[in-house]
Amino acid sequence: MSKQPRDIERIYSVTDVVAKLRRLADALESEKPFRIQVAGERIHVPVRAEFSIEHERDGDTEEIEFQLKWGIEDDAVADDADEASV
Repeated sequence: MSKQPRDIERIYSVTDVVAKLRRLADALESEKPFRIQVAGERIHVPVRAEFSIEHERDGDTEEIEFQLKWGIEDDAVADDADEASV
């Protein structure tokens, strides 16, 4: 299944971010896939996703990004495993 390119950034309240990070931390700690919805699209993050933290500085701004990255084929395998466990 081919997925369309996408580059979305959303601003969330502190309460929403805390809840999402808490669920992510629980999934990472228990070595389970993570599911999240961003701008109306449900995303399945497989256990094998790589987690990185990026820091950028440019002029008078700084940015930290928490990033999860995986191949599309890893996502398909995660979907198949999720369906098998239902």
